[in-house]
Amino acid sequence: MPRATVTPSEPSTNIPMNSPRPSAVDTGRTQAVFDSRYQRRHTTRPIATIAATAVIRLTRPIRGAAACVAAPGAAAVAAAVAAPHRIAASRIPPPPMTSILDKIIARKRVEVEKAKVTTSIDLLKERVAESSRPRNFFAAVVSEGPRRQTRVIAEVKHRSPSAGTISNDFDPVRIARSYHEAGAAAISCLTDERDFGGHLGYIARIRNAVPLPVLRKDFIVDQYQVWESRAAGADAILLIAEALEEGRILDMMILARELNMTTLVEAHDPERLLTIRQHIGFPHAGYSLLGINNRNLQTMETDIAHTFRMLEFIEDRKVVVSESGITSAGDLARLRQRGVNIVLVGEHLLRQPDPGQALRELIGGRPRPDTSTDG
Repeated sequence: MPRATVTPSEPSTNIPMNSPRPSAVDTGRTQAVFDSRYQRRHTTRPIATIAATAVIRLTRPIRGAAACVAAPGAAAVAAAVAAPHRIAASRIPPPPMTSILDKIIARKRVEVEKAKVTTSIDLLKERVAESSRPRNFFAAVVSEGPRRQTRVIAEVKHRSPSAGTISNDFDPVRIARSYHEAGAAAISCLTDERDFGGHLGYIARIRNAVPLPVLRKDFIVDQYQVWESRAAGADAILLIAEALEEGRILDMMILARELNMTTLVEAHDPERLLTIRQHIGFPHAGYSLLGINNRNLQTMETDIAHTFRMLEFIEDRKVVVSESGITSAGDLARLRQRGVNIVLVGEHLLRQPDPGQALRELIGGRPRPDTSTDG
């Protein structure tokens, strides 16, 4: 499909008022140079890029999951972001990564290039076309109504660089089943092999064992991995703001939406959090969540108070997920008081002899909420 272009309007050379009147020859040269630069600058921009920029500008003063539909005219602009188009990656790079994250991301990029050789993206697309529709991760974790209850995204993880081996008797299916029986709203599955002891194949095994939606938690740096996630059975993906340019995050959010997947965009750095919060709900409400990572990526220490500090800048808190550092029912109560009803918990549960029982104690022994989200 040819790329849509924008027809240039009448240009203005912006010649200073005190400049001498140019000759006819100079005028012709100036106009020729201007026309050339103008054409390069404006006729190569796809409509999707311009539409997305317009949506961002329209929604910037509005925060929350419904931002894109709340802004005047934003829905019409967002509709221009059609499936074949992609937003060009932002020229503004992400802030410098910490040494651990930096090394993991560099390694992950190498792994992705190798995976592309082993399994082509065309093959992944064929698998996606043959797969069943994703379960609605967003609906499973976002509570509506006056009596919102805390929804727990329970994590399946073998080890981590900061904690080492977490579970010696690691069985992802058994753990997922215990979470489901204890009342988890969704499952988070680590798939990074080298540093977290995960595997992409765990997603399908877990999904076949429990009816809950599954989040693929990995270091996603390429759109190839979005296709890979859906082909593997993931219902949602995690994007780390500190590891991706803003434009690339938007690209992946659009692709995930096209594949009917939820995107959890997380950040710890306050500046990155403020940048990405305006995009939650893009390109359509109901497909993205804002994660506040309580783990300091420099020291690897966790502090739940980080969520409380960041909430000062967030109005629509029903789409906020507090991640890491949550260890007690008291923590959940404090978060609920601030309007946060979604948490992601892993290490605390996995360090207990019975992760399922630990989850029951965390959420107060409530019966499993209705999370029938197929279709």
